[in-house]
Amino acid sequence: MRALAYFGGAPEILVPDNLKAAVSKAHLYEPDLNPTYLEFASHYGVAVIPARSEHPKDKAKVESGVRLAGMWILARLRKRTFFSLCELNDAIAELLPLYNARAFQQRPGSRESLFLELEKPALKPLPAQRYQFAEWRKTRAHIDYHVSFEQHAYSVPHTLKGEELDLRITATTVEAFFHNRRVASHARSYRRGAFTTVAEHMPEAHRAIAEWTPERLTDWAAKTGPATAALIERVLASKPHPQQGFRACLGILRLGKSQGEARLEAACQRALVLGAHSYKSVAAILKHHLEDQPLSAAPDAPVIEHPNIRGGQYYASSSDAAPGEAGDSDNLDGATSPASTPSASDEREAPAC
Repeated sequence: MRALAYFGGAPEILVPDNLKAAVSKAHLYEPDLNPTYLEFASHYGVAVIPARSEHPKDKAKVESGVRLAGMWILARLRKRTFFSLCELNDAIAELLPLYNARAFQQRPGSRESLFLELEKPALKPLPAQRYQFAEWRKTRAHIDYHVSFEQHAYSVPHTLKGEELDLRITATTVEAFFHNRRVASHARSYRRGAFTTVAEHMPEAHRAIAEWTPERLTDWAAKTGPATAALIERVLASKPHPQQGFRACLGILRLGKSQGEARLEAACQRALVLGAHSYKSVAAILKHHLEDQPLSAAPDAPVIEHPNIRGGQYYASSSDAAPGEAGDSDNLDGATSPASTPSASDEREAPAC
């Protein structure tokens, strides 16, 4: 690209060396060109005819030009020290016009004059935009109709799962081609382990599930009433994954169409009080018309009296007693037992700590 920009035009034919950057697979009659190099040639409208392997005379002018550039440019810089590639390129750019303007020894003119007279008029104009470098790779669509590049998954039409595809990757886009036809295009993402999925690429069953989200279900339930929205939130929260509760939530919300939203709201209110967070519970409440019946309060538990039960009075007195007084846990009456009081002999026989 830089060479064509320097020349101000594109030639009819490019004759590269038989290097891997230009030729993917060498062949005497039909070499396979690198897709990136071939796309570059198509962008500038030039033909690519690689030189034969181990035949430097196929591009003798290039070999001679490299030798002369080393003699008249690099040799003059051999004693200088450069600390960056840009610094070296700037030094070469200063000497290049002098080399091109240098007069021939056996013919009139110079390289620059012959180029302006003969070659530049024959060059084709450059396209309006420079070629955007793109990397090509072959891949295969996984069973989840995604292709991977740098640990990021991009979707392709689900009908192509298992098929071999060509990926065209630029700095901003990732495109998938099947039989030279583009089937998917995505903005490039640099997040590893993530997915970029287009809804149109998904099967109909997957698409129907993907359209539902916890927020969408909650917003739909809120149109019926706050109790319905609260019950939907409880159902989703009770599952390890919210998606596991989607069907139950859809079933609850669809009860409003057949039973009426007012009845559904009352049934959800009753289900919340009872702690019955399921579709079957709400359906049973509506089936037996229990949504309007008052909830019976739980009866007070009877007071149990037994001689082994100490009661609250005992614990209140034990909490107020000083250490060593009432509150000994070994005495049910709260008094200190004589047997529990250590004697003087016991103190003498006790081992030293």
